[in-house]
Amino acid sequence: DGGSSLCPPASLDVHMLPPLLATEFVFGALGNGLALWIFCFHLKPWKSSTVLLFNLAVSDFLLSMALPFRASYYSSGIKWRFGGTFCNICLFLLAMNRSSSTVFLMVIALDRYMRVVHPHHPINSLSISKAWCGALALWLITICMTTHVFTLKHINTTYCESFMINTQPGHNLIWHKFEFIISFFLPLLVILYCTIHIIVFLRRRQLAKDAKMKRVLCFLTVVAVVFIIFFLPNNIMQLLIWIKTKKVSSTLQESEVCPALEDLTTAFYISVSLTYLNSALDPLVYYFSNSAIKNSCRKALHLPQANTAESTGRKTREPGSQSLSQLAHRESIEGIIEMEAVR
Repeated sequence: DGGSSLCPPASLDVHMLPPLLATEFVFGALGNGLALWIFCFHLKPWKSSTVLLFNLAVSDFLLSMALPFRASYYSSGIKWRFGGTFCNICLFLLAMNRSSSTVFLMVIALDRYMRVVHPHHPINSLSISKAWCGALALWLITICMTTHVFTLKHINTTYCESFMINTQPGHNLIWHKFEFIISFFLPLLVILYCTIHIIVFLRRRQLAKDAKMKRVLCFLTVVAVVFIIFFLPNNIMQLLIWIKTKKVSSTLQESEVCPALEDLTTAFYISVSLTYLNSALDPLVYYFSNSAIKNSCRKALHLPQANTAESTGRKTREPGSQSLSQLAHRESIEGIIEMEAVR
């Protein structure tokens, strides 16, 4: 129908959201800003995977820029004070960069999978210029998927919610819900597929017994789990709201529908704010998981370089029962996962 997809949030208990959004803004802006500075001025040479990481950082940084306005919106008692046009701009930034962030995470997972499981595939030799063309194509796709936000008409000028909107025609809201859900579940399936196949591949090659490779496997698992933790609850809430709305709309009067959905609606607003935490924490993944970025960051901030004892020990490691080719293969995979296609 032409009604709102969520009930008005004026009565919701969202007092915890302003400090949460403010914290996400500080960590997201500073962390991703530092990451972009490192990428632009201190990380050389670039590779195709660097292009993907750079665009992920851009997406996360742009998303962070909209968070102070959302924090102000909730702290003022859910009253939007910046006009309808800027409301749609902020909603577009949130929707577009949330989708682009998950899309780039998906492509980075595919890149890592191809380099580890299919190291001789021609796509692994993609030039920087072609990688940029691919990144621009991904941006165009996500922009086209979310530009409908500008066509949505709000039912109340004091509210700034993309899920509490009357639309003309009604299919805009249906597409908005579909894009919201598919931008999580499609990347989730790809990330899980790539992660599981990398783990199976390493175990099949008997590389998972090495202490270094165990850390790599643990990291790959953590990345997938963190993605699920931040994004799955929000999508479950959206699905539950849709199911319960259909149910209560047929049994209750219109004035009773919103009170029946209040708990789920509150949970939705809280869970959607938690998804932004993923973008705020991405810089930690850059730093702690990619040696090239870590060393560039330390150098740019004039910090002492990391202890190279491990790498020195790796070079002097006795091959033992392993052949030189097996050892080289293991070293190659370690380097691919750590240096080329982390996250």
